[in-house]
Amino acid sequence: MEIRDLEKTGYFGYLFFIRYDGTKFDSFDENKDKTSVKGEFKKLLDENNISYYKGIQQAGRTDKDVSAEENILYINTKQELKLENFRNSSVILEIFDIKKTLPYLELPKLIEKRHYIYRYPKDRIKSSIEEIDKKCRELSGKHDVSAFTTKKGRELKEKIRELAVYYENQELHFTGSSFMPQQVRIMSGYILTGKKQPLEGRYLTLEKIIFSQELEDMIIFEDNAISEINIEKIERNREFLFFYVKKSKKGEVIGNKGKNIKKLRGKYGKIIIKEI
Repeated sequence: MEIRDLEKTGYFGYLFFIRYDGTKFDSFDENKDKTSVKGEFKKLLDENNISYYKGIQQAGRTDKDVSAEENILYINTKQELKLENFRNSSVILEIFDIKKTLPYLELPKLIEKRHYIYRYPKDRIKSSIEEIDKKCRELSGKHDVSAFTTKKGRELKEKIRELAVYYENQELHFTGSSFMPQQVRIMSGYILTGKKQPLEGRYLTLEKIIFSQELEDMIIFEDNAISEINIEKIERNREFLFFYVKKSKKGEVIGNKGKNIKKLRGKYGKIIIKEI
C-alpha cells in the first residue's frame, strides 16, 4: 500500500489467533441453526461491539469435528483492538492472541504453510511402521493428489499440491501450503489402514499456521524507542511508521507546506500520520 492510501483509510487489519475443539461445532462456516466457528466468533465481535468491513477471512478452514490448536480469523475495523480488552464469554472458542496488521489483506494467499497432526488410536492402526514410513515418503513432495479428495475436490482445476508427510511419536504430520477437501483425512486412512477412505475428523488437529515473510512484514507493533514532540504514540511494521497525533496538533506536526513532516520522513523513513 502507498502512504496516501494508509493516511486516508481509518481501517486496520486484525489477526485473531483461535483454538477450539472441533467436536463442539457443526461446521466452520456459518449455517442456519448450526454451531459454527465463524458464527461463534461473530457473536464475540457483537458482544464487544466491534464492527468490521466486509467479511471474516480464515487462515485455514477445518472440516466438521476437526480441531485447531492454532487457526486465525481476520477482520478489518476502525476500532483499536487489544487482547487484554477483549471480552470472551465463549466456552468453546478460545482467542489467545490478537495482532494488528495493514488493512485489506487477502489472508489465505499470505499463509505459507499449514501444519496438521492426525492422532489415530494405536489399536486401530492396521499398517506396520515400515508401511507407514514408506507411504509417508510416497506422498511427500509435489504431485497430483486428486486420488485423495472428494468428488467435489476432483472437480477443482488445480490438483497439484506440495506437502511433507512424516510419522513421529505415533502421530501423523502433514505440512503444506494448501490442501484439497478431506485430503489429510483420506491420506491418513491410506497410510494407517491401507484404504483411501477418510478417517474421522475428531482425531485431526490444525496444529500451526506458518506465515509468509510478506505477512510477517505487514504486522504492526508499538515502537517505544522513538520520541518526538506532539506525537502521542508510535507504531510500525517493516515498511511504515505510524505517528498518532491529536487533531489539534496535526498541523504543527505536518508544518507549513509539509516542512516538518518532510524533515521527520528524512529522519525516520515512511511516516503515516494518524489522528487520535
